[in-house]
Amino acid sequence: MDTELARTFLSVVAAGSFVEASQRLHITQSTVSARIRRLEEQLGAELFVRNKAGTTLTPAGRRFQHHAVALTRTVEHARQEIGNVAGFRTSLTIGGRIALWEGLLQRCLPVITQLASDVAVRAHLFGFEEDLMEALIDGRDHIGLLYNPQSRPGLTVEPLLEERLVMVSSRESPGPEPDSRYVYVDWGPEFFAHHSLAFPNFTGAALTVNVGWLGLQHILACGGSGYFPVRQVREHELAGRLHRVPGAPEFRLPVYLCYPAGSESGALALALDTIRRVAAETQ
Repeated sequence: MDTELARTFLSVVAAGSFVEASQRLHITQSTVSARIRRLEEQLGAELFVRNKAGTTLTPAGRRFQHHAVALTRTVEHARQEIGNVAGFRTSLTIGGRIALWEGLLQRCLPVITQLASDVAVRAHLFGFEEDLMEALIDGRDHIGLLYNPQSRPGLTVEPLLEERLVMVSSRESPGPEPDSRYVYVDWGPEFFAHHSLAFPNFTGAALTVNVGWLGLQHILACGGSGYFPVRQVREHELAGRLHRVPGAPEFRLPVYLCYPAGSESGALALALDTIRRVAAETQ
């Protein structure tokens, strides 16, 4: 099916009429009508009810709508991930957990784009390890930074650095144990094991988050305490917004660099070297 037909269908749905859709698409109304008629012939069903007030979807049109969205989205994703950006020799996609972008991968982007001005860089933020691993395995991402990688054929998994997780609080003199305003950040199974040994009486927090950034923003806005990487809270400590909790244990969280095995050359090699160098400077 021609994706242009699906896009025209979605434009009519959004606009509510063939006339308005033609104006949005900068084509004639007769062209819109011809495309919809051709689409209906291909599907063997009427998609719109036409009347003076505009158009409404038929039951078949409503069923086709989510297919049209999926079709156009898939083609657009394929175009972005496979095709080179105009004016650039190639493209490189870098993915990472949200916490690993702030103060780490974020610092790498301007260096990479400066050293390789003919390479278009795509940056992907991931909230979950599984999604990033899937993107690396199927080739949508060329480089990934994550805490708990899975060993997969064709992927190199390289230890990059160790995060220092420290407990910080919005109060100046909090106790070293999690209290009623403690925010538990799920940094993964290894952190859970160490946290359980350090705080055997901890039975759960009123707020648990699976993304460090979300927990940090909550504490800054509403108060409380929680564990975060040193580099993520350094600026807030210097500004007096957060305070290191005296007596609270520190935890170590390994960070890994993942990329296709045997392909460390060209733009990929430059990006990997930049990430390694910036990571060494942050420790």
